[in-house]
Amino acid sequence: MNTRAAGRQAVQWILRIATSPVRSSVQPGRRHVWLLQPPSTACRLLCSSTGQSPLQSAPHNHKPAAFPRQPVTELSRCALLDMGFTDIQAEEVYETVSKAKGANASKHALSTLTALFVLGLNPSTVLKMLQKSPELYGVKDSQLHQRIGNLRKLGLVEGSLQRVVVHHPQILTMPVKRIKNVVIFLREKCMFTGQQVTDILRDSPAVVEENPAQLEYKFQYVYFRMGVKQAEMVKSRLFRFTLDEVRSRHCFLERRGQYQTPDKKGQTIIINPKLNDILCADQAAYLTDIAKASAEEYDVFQKLMVREWKEEDQRQSYTEDDSDDDEEEGEEHNEEDEETGGRSGYMKRRKK
Repeated sequence: MNTRAAGRQAVQWILRIATSPVRSSVQPGRRHVWLLQPPSTACRLLCSSTGQSPLQSAPHNHKPAAFPRQPVTELSRCALLDMGFTDIQAEEVYETVSKAKGANASKHALSTLTALFVLGLNPSTVLKMLQKSPELYGVKDSQLHQRIGNLRKLGLVEGSLQRVVVHHPQILTMPVKRIKNVVIFLREKCMFTGQQVTDILRDSPAVVEENPAQLEYKFQYVYFRMGVKQAEMVKSRLFRFTLDEVRSRHCFLERRGQYQTPDKKGQTIIINPKLNDILCADQAAYLTDIAKASAEEYDVFQKLMVREWKEEDQRQSYTEDDSDDDEEEGEEHNEEDEETGGRSGYMKRRKK
């Protein structure tokens, strides 16, 4: 289903829910009148299990009510069924919205579901997204459209956009400003191209939630310590992995003499394994094909690394107390940073 067809179908759903015309009883000397059913009446008629026709009149002692001509603005089980949810799925969505704290969830749920259906997503996929990120129920319609539009501006075209929001629906709950700040950081601090940033967002959308300081350190570690360039980082989906995962596998190879930091010319005495092979292989394949070591050796190494990292953190906290003594050396380091692209700052932190 393409986006345009999905949009038409979504609009038809809303119109069917909002306007359910039922003809009133004909009385002598009066014209036929068409009335709009309120949500409660329409739902009762549509979902009735008695098989009674919606046009069958109620007992004659009841006078026709003057129903308001207003569109449906609240979610109901019948509205969910009409959207394509199964009975069980509709009940789950309805109960989740009903139990949500505050009025935002019930107020914005209908517009949220409509926006997701307009993207061409099916009911089962939409339900999985809402299970991953219930906060979506409370997102305003204008905010949701703004965030989807911003992702399109960043290069996530049809197909890629759906893949991102399904895999990481939390991205639709984040302000546009936060996404833009991450993009600026990746382009200006990490020197990724526009297309590379788009690829990172497509393959590793959780990067937008990562702590900026940790994100910067991870990039610098792989760039300076491992000597890996931006193109290979994107290919290996670096930002799917935590800093500890990257350091653990890299340091294990380095201490076994199987990985070497390139010199200033990018040369090494040995042939380093590719970053993609180091990170993307499962542990068994990594140990067998890359490290050529046993699981017991790697397990002992990881425990030792955890101890070393804790000691580094302690030393860093002690060093921060004496940071005032380093201010006089600031100008010298600034000149060095300009020549090495910030490498001295990374090396200084690594030594702490």
